[in-house]
Amino acid sequence: MERKSWDEYFLDIAEEVSSRSTCPRLHVGCVIVKDKHIVSTGYNGSIHGHEHCEDAGCLINESGRCVRTLHAEANAVLHAERDNLKGAAAYITHEPCETCAKILAQVGLERIVYRNAYPNTLNQYFLKDIRVDHLPGEAG
Repeated sequence: MERKSWDEYFLDIAEEVSSRSTCPRLHVGCVIVKDKHIVSTGYNGSIHGHEHCEDAGCLINESGRCVRTLHAEANAVLHAERDNLKGAAAYITHEPCETCAKILAQVGLERIVYRNAYPNTLNQYFLKDIRVDHLPGEAG
């Protein structure tokens, strides 16, 4: 059996992390890695102590997005030690939105690897200094 690449290994872990998501619209997982060691993980879920989408329903804004949850990337950053983020890579099940792109750029990540496209027109402005790799899975 052939060993998976590091990228596939960490993307598979991000997929598993996404199974904890509490928003039925989209399950997203993020794994932040530095020097081949996991620094932090996150999934999209509600603020501590608040109702989850799966229990109370999604809270949809004017743009058609659910705003009840924090995104996986934000949760991963919030649960990491700040010093471990600079120069790290984020492995994400889905392409980051513009807000998450800004967060990941601000903390000093050097690379983003994602499996599923989540097209939007604005994230490219904030990812211009970060290496971004789209590695679709077998079905993607």
